[in-house]
Amino acid sequence: MDITMKIAPLLLALGAAGLACCAHAADPKPFTVQQLVKLNKLHSAVVSHDGTKLVYGLKTVNDKGEASSDLYLLDLTQADAKPLQLTSAAGTEHDISFANDDKSIYFLASRSGSSQLFQLPLTGGEAQQVSDLPLDIDGYKLSNDGKQIVLSMRVFPECKDLACSKDKFKAEEERKSTGREYKQLMVRHWDTWEDHARNHLFVGTLNGEKLTKVVDITQGLDTETPPKPFSGMEEVTFTPDGQYVVYSAKAPSKDQAWTTNYDLWQVSVNGGKATNLTADNIAWDAQPTFSSDGRYMAYLAMTKPGFEADRYRIMLRDTSTGQSKEVAPLWDRSPSSLMFAPDNRTLYVTAQDIGQVSIFKVNTQFGDVQSVYSDGSNSLIAIADDQLIFDSKTLVEPGDLYRINTDGQGLKRLTEVNKDKLAEIKFGEFQQFSFKGWNNEDVYGYWIKPANYQEGKKYPIAYLVHGGPQGSFGNGFSGRWNAQLWAGAGYGVVMVDFHGSTGYGQAFTDSISQDWGGKPLEDLQKGLAAVSQQQKWLDPQNACALGGSYGGYMMNWIQGNWNDGFKCLVNHAGLFDMRSMYYVTEEVWFPEHEFGGTYQDNKALYEKFNPVNYVENWKTPMLVIHGEKDFRVPYGQGLAAFSFMQRKGIPSELLIYPDENHWILKPENLEQWYANVFRWMDSWTKK
Repeated sequence: MDITMKIAPLLLALGAAGLACCAHAADPKPFTVQQLVKLNKLHSAVVSHDGTKLVYGLKTVNDKGEASSDLYLLDLTQADAKPLQLTSAAGTEHDISFANDDKSIYFLASRSGSSQLFQLPLTGGEAQQVSDLPLDIDGYKLSNDGKQIVLSMRVFPECKDLACSKDKFKAEEERKSTGREYKQLMVRHWDTWEDHARNHLFVGTLNGEKLTKVVDITQGLDTETPPKPFSGMEEVTFTPDGQYVVYSAKAPSKDQAWTTNYDLWQVSVNGGKATNLTADNIAWDAQPTFSSDGRYMAYLAMTKPGFEADRYRIMLRDTSTGQSKEVAPLWDRSPSSLMFAPDNRTLYVTAQDIGQVSIFKVNTQFGDVQSVYSDGSNSLIAIADDQLIFDSKTLVEPGDLYRINTDGQGLKRLTEVNKDKLAEIKFGEFQQFSFKGWNNEDVYGYWIKPANYQEGKKYPIAYLVHGGPQGSFGNGFSGRWNAQLWAGAGYGVVMVDFHGSTGYGQAFTDSISQDWGGKPLEDLQKGLAAVSQQQKWLDPQNACALGGSYGGYMMNWIQGNWNDGFKCLVNHAGLFDMRSMYYVTEEVWFPEHEFGGTYQDNKALYEKFNPVNYVENWKTPMLVIHGEKDFRVPYGQGLAAFSFMQRKGIPSELLIYPDENHWILKPENLEQWYANVFRWMDSWTKK
């Protein structure tokens, strides 16, 4: 069946702001990567305690590609308020917080040569440096009364003070030998070799305009908090009385590379022995969040050890009794964030839901779940009285700030940071669709028309396959795999959330584990056939498939198991040989869960879904792309696929980046990436 997307409230808000229609633009052109890398980007948004002021960071890029970032203040009490620029110094201010009286803000900046804490009065004047520590501050959070601060800094666990860690970092830089020495895993993570330093937490006192009495409350801890590489201060919080800090971390052990047992620990602001609050759960616990009265601590918890894509359950711990219960146990979604409402009985959470990242209201006593806003990909910033402040992105919206009543009514746009740039861009029309996939179950996806679509013409297909594999290509705007760029290049875009994707219930997500080449391949085959029947302008005989990570694995799997489906393939960071992959990836828990144990434990399953075992069927032209700093899927996997095709005479090309990891992050490299991908696809589909 075909699901026609209704005109969403967000698009109505865009229209009210003059962005849904580009009639004022002289001649909007199809979207290009050069425009993508120059879009302005919001970051670090925060709302004052009284709900009257919003401060956010904005990174802007001019026509020459030169970037700058400044802070802006928006008065939420005025209907048509214009943002007021607060800073103009070189560099980026980030991690913003309001002081307790809302008359000033704190932020991190590297104005003095290292990342330190600054305070800026909102009544005028220059920002004053609050901290002068020997090491960079990577993140922070204030206590409820604003008199204490918990800082994240990278130190050596054996050091007793910051000066010791600074000296050790300096000595390491000056060391003449280059060998790295290790006695246990993990030796590298994501894109960085371990240097034996760790993220630690420090508590200090904000005395007037200075930071004093900094204490390492995780002294000697030999694991990371916040955890690397993607977690931040959402994993750390003060208790409402300011007496303790609660944080997420693994216990020190030899099994760091094959466990996902993160626990919540509570430690005094003066340091000392930490108490494990979630020792009974041997899976992932995260994001401790307290009600303002201190009665409850909400947090997220998985139940399956070793599985990073298990469903997060909302847990509620009674701080008086120490008892925890699951909130809304029948709700089959996995929240990504949570926030207490002022009544201390309601939680607002975000979670993936059928191709969106939606905002929900959850009653902690009865478990009732209500949808508040469900169009696009949304991240909750604050609750201000009876309104929610959030950031929203869609397939045609790079990201702006909005507010909405807690009942889901009264959507209002607060920013329009790319108004002029979007007026020059012509995006492709998009729509969600569904079909019957594996086991005759409903599977969802999106199609996007070419930006210059003409009725009656047929268009080649760009078939995008997401990674994860527990992921989703949904209604959002990406700075890397941006589906609208293929629409801008003249392709009809198709994206299918095959079995294993997130946002459709945990059973759907679980279904890919131990079946990497089964259900997903069937869904992809049926999805392409279904959408081509539904949308006659798509040409299934003239299609290229492309994907990264698991999507790259699927390109290798398609080569051996669906070799007549596409004119060409693009494989970014794809897994080629599951045996060697098991031994060289850094997060060993991932293949051990996905394939039912170690390679020795379940060799037959690893080999059943091993692309290298089907190379005799390979024949489709393929472009291979990889980063040398990719430790998740090391670049030897890409080289192996390319080497095989070269030796067998299969049309193939290789694009390798010595300075990129599992992703392509540098703007110049991103432009080169798209130039090569479009040239490759055009050469096979537009002959």
